[in-house]
Amino acid sequence: MRIRAAVFRRPHEPLSVEEVDLAPPKAGEVLVKIAACGVCHSDLHFLEGRVPIASPAVLGHEAAGVVEQVGEGVSYVAPGDHVVISFVPACGQCHYCLVGRPNLCTLGNRATATGTLLDGTTRLSQGGQPIYHEACVAGFATYAVVPEISLAKIRPDMPLDRAALLGCGVMTGVGAVFNTAKVPPGSDVAVIGCGGVGLNVVQGAALAGAARIIAIDILDHKLELAKEFGATHVVNASREDPVAMVRRISPGGVDYAFEVIGHPETMRQAFDMARRGGMAIVVGLAPAGSQVSLPTGAFMMEKTITGSAYGGTRFRVDIPRLVELYMTGRLKLDQLISRVYPLDHINEAFDALRRGEVARSIIIP
Repeated sequence: MRIRAAVFRRPHEPLSVEEVDLAPPKAGEVLVKIAACGVCHSDLHFLEGRVPIASPAVLGHEAAGVVEQVGEGVSYVAPGDHVVISFVPACGQCHYCLVGRPNLCTLGNRATATGTLLDGTTRLSQGGQPIYHEACVAGFATYAVVPEISLAKIRPDMPLDRAALLGCGVMTGVGAVFNTAKVPPGSDVAVIGCGGVGLNVVQGAALAGAARIIAIDILDHKLELAKEFGATHVVNASREDPVAMVRRISPGGVDYAFEVIGHPETMRQAFDMARRGGMAIVVGLAPAGSQVSLPTGAFMMEKTITGSAYGGTRFRVDIPRLVELYMTGRLKLDQLISRVYPLDHINEAFDALRRGEVARSIIIP
């Protein structure tokens, strides 16, 4: 079938909205009509050449939609089901899936890295030449063929434009609090970076019952938004030393410091903000090849630094739970959506993201 999609060809060039060919789903695959796809900072890394990706490709990995057609052997979903798409398919059979860490799935991460579906081929093409799928999703399009194991069914009354946000930004941020750090009530928390994912770390900390939640950014309007999501204190790092300010607000440092930008400098700041026995959690995606240096003496204080990949998600467990939190009024999603764009205006959405004007923009194909 012919579909419309935003095609990435090379860094530092705008996406091009074009007609491309989409082959029908093979065994174990599903055709999804995309209802909405969030514009994530990870996609901007690809556009700016900070992180390599196979090209030409259709980007977009934060998507939700409605099942249109299923391939042979598919039993989990049927046409008409509403779904959120995971950008890390979980095979259920590798070591990581079996020990309860499906976000690290060997098969899923390999496919995500290569830009193909699980069999090593693509369903997207143009003029007989393959077009790659970002993260087995390729959500900046009217339709997508995805692995069945990438899908989580959700209740049909959940708004799909809100549900799309669960596919990356919300799950990554809230999950870093719940699944990776396991923040207990009464903890002190710092969050460096108040974009779409950082705001969800803030609200995850609020849901977990953290005592002090210190939001850090260089833009005042993002700090004001962080207050809406549960921040008790804010620090503008363009005017104040963030480490000194955090240690002043929470004497000795915080129990948990989350880095949600992807810069080695801010990763080090998160580590320095953590108190003795505290933890720094790196959520941000850093440029390829970058490194961070840490003082070895701090390890004698039993300080910990760890990464958080996709919020440690168990996708089919966590996504329905997040849906319920939203539907009962406890999870803020409406406030995350700054702007909504049609597919033809996708480059405007990325320009707004570059300028720091939005928490999350949504593309409605």
